[in-house]
Amino acid sequence: SLIEAAAREALEETAHPFTPTALIGIYQWTRPDGEVTYLRFSFAGEVGEVIAGRALDAGIVRALWLTRDEIAACRARHRSPLVLQCVDDYLAGRRMPLALLRHYDG
Repeated sequence: SLIEAAAREALEETAHPFTPTALIGIYQWTRPDGEVTYLRFSFAGEVGEVIAGRALDAGIVRALWLTRDEIAACRARHRSPLVLQCVDDYLAGRRMPLALLRHYDG
């Protein structure tokens, strides 16, 4: 499911267990050149303690915990404007139930 994928990706990219508890939003943005469209699902949740010795996904050097201002200060490095929008929505208290995301097997 999408919720399971979010938990798995967070673990693989940060070495921290993550349990999604709410959906912050679903965001779509197309690059100005029209070549790539991003569809982002943003989750709030509970983060566990780092799993010592767990390797991060290939290409990920480290996980950093940044403030909103620190994230805003490096906008040029963001893949899209969705990064900061997700943070702002989280800080504004935007939360929707995970039940909005329906998963069907079979």
